[in-house]
Amino acid sequence: MSHRAGLDRASVVEAAAKLVDEEGIEHLMLGRLAERLGISTPSLYNHVAGLPGLKHDLALYCLRDLLGCVTRATIGKSRAEAIVALADAYRAYGRKTPGRYALTQQAPPPDDQEVQAVARQVVDVVLAVLAPYNLSEEDAIHAIRGLRSIVHGFISLEIVGGFGIPIDTDASFHWIITLFIAGLSRSNATEKKDE
Repeated sequence: MSHRAGLDRASVVEAAAKLVDEEGIEHLMLGRLAERLGISTPSLYNHVAGLPGLKHDLALYCLRDLLGCVTRATIGKSRAEAIVALADAYRAYGRKTPGRYALTQQAPPPDDQEVQAVARQVVDVVLAVLAPYNLSEEDAIHAIRGLRSIVHGFISLEIVGGFGIPIDTDASFHWIITLFIAGLSRSNATEKKDE
């Protein structure tokens, strides 16, 4: 196989993103990706620094993708409307692009400043959505972890077909998110009363 015209790092990473969405992150191998691209495996090294470099580039790609998704969903919204929009966008991202979504679930390596910076931007969007609830810094982290756990748990069960009872899953999802929002509102009201 020869060098393919028009192939660059961005197109290699995009092809890797499609591969993990279709086959899962466990199938991300240079040989498999090269086969999909119609090139030899050594040719990939012209575009990425081996499998570790590809995983780094792919993590950045997926986090930027998620960042754009949740940012667009929450712009111009506040309080409950923003939380629902964030949760819906996050869930839609996980359902539509399961491999990319899986790559966004791992905490970035502490020594990878580039991935850390984009992951921090995602957290900053969620902090901005939660800002009207006037949570302490620690409580805001608890709230982020709670919301992320709710959405991730729901996505995980949906992906494996875990909801067999014939009741609308969107309604169930929004019911849970509404309870989460009620908890935030109640916590905020309690703190104001104690002041």
